[in-house]
Amino acid sequence: MPRRTLPLTDMEIRKAKPTATQKTLFDGEGLHLLVTPSGGKLWRFKYRYFGKDKLMAFGSYPELSLEEARAMRLEARKLLTQDIDPLEFRKTNKALKKELLDNTFEMVAREWHHKFSTAGKWSSNHASDILRRLEKDIFPPIGNRPIAEIKPTELLEALERVASRGALDTAHRLRYHCGMIFRYAVVRDKAPRDITVELTGELPPVKNGNHAALVKPHEVKSLLIAIDEYQGSFIVKLALQLLPLFFCRPGELRAAEWSEFDFDKAIWDVPAERMKMKKPHFVPLSNQAISLLKSLQPLTGTGKYVFPSHRSPLRCMSDNAFNAALRRMGYTKEEMTAHGFRATADTMLQEQLKFPEKWIEIQLSHTTKAPNGTAYDRTSFLPERIKMMQKWADYLDSLKVTAKVIPLKKKSSI
Repeated sequence: MPRRTLPLTDMEIRKAKPTATQKTLFDGEGLHLLVTPSGGKLWRFKYRYFGKDKLMAFGSYPELSLEEARAMRLEARKLLTQDIDPLEFRKTNKALKKELLDNTFEMVAREWHHKFSTAGKWSSNHASDILRRLEKDIFPPIGNRPIAEIKPTELLEALERVASRGALDTAHRLRYHCGMIFRYAVVRDKAPRDITVELTGELPPVKNGNHAALVKPHEVKSLLIAIDEYQGSFIVKLALQLLPLFFCRPGELRAAEWSEFDFDKAIWDVPAERMKMKKPHFVPLSNQAISLLKSLQPLTGTGKYVFPSHRSPLRCMSDNAFNAALRRMGYTKEEMTAHGFRATADTMLQEQLKFPEKWIEIQLSHTTKAPNGTAYDRTSFLPERIKMMQKWADYLDSLKVTAKVIPLKKKSSI
């Protein structure tokens, strides 16, 4: 009959004195305490796994109490009943914990930021702005959390704190960039999903009067940069980049045909049947617009449409493509719409660049008449509009590369 092992007591453990050689105090079911010659008291758990004797260290006494050591023995024995090696299970858990600690939100965010800031896609000012906002508002509350474990409510609380101090636009921008970080993590198996998708509509929209359009320089700057960073369809992205340059009606642009563009004369001749007023219209092409169109030409230039549907080259881009992209970038319908680029240009051309309203109205293809009562046609003030469109394109570029926007003064030579 096997000898029964009496369980240890705290008193027995405390009174155990070191000897010249190591001695063992048994508690039963594989748990024992090693008392070393130097006075150390170490918990060990001995077990058999598939016919092999194995030894597992639990910790030292008194840091690990008798009660805690017994609880660890119980957990180890539960694993054995499931044919799981407790020692290997611990190693796997340690590796997983290390991986989680190596993939905190802040570490992944900084990795993402370094990748894009060194790829030449961002200006130095824009890169600094993004990192500064993350360091100020996102890293303190959730930066040290494993990105795979962050819940939507945690991020929402951080964004709501930003919005509560009157920085709603910043909160929307942070949500957008956090979405980019989570998507970066997903494709690298560091996070299971983009949790920002679940925050759609949770932040209140930014109010811009009666028009869903951004008209302040810093707002337009953020929008232009967001468009340049858009990670959806290249064709949609390029169309979005052209829309603020042309500030035409979205339907006029998405149905544009290659035959309408004359790069030598730098003119887009929009036919009457596609214009709201049923009159042909000239859109001067800035250097930036020509460059964008030529970058698209190898992709769609052999077809009819500049922006063909992704489903069939025989149809143009869908009427929802622009607004769907804006929503994906984090802009609600109360903040910005594709048609809103017209209001953006109308306002900023007058307020920031000080161009005459009549030139802008003609370029917007509004119903406008000359002082003698005759209607303006597509050639009216064309030389002036050509200069205006180039200055407008240059101004939009300047917004993306400067931290502070300095309005351009009207020159008498315009």
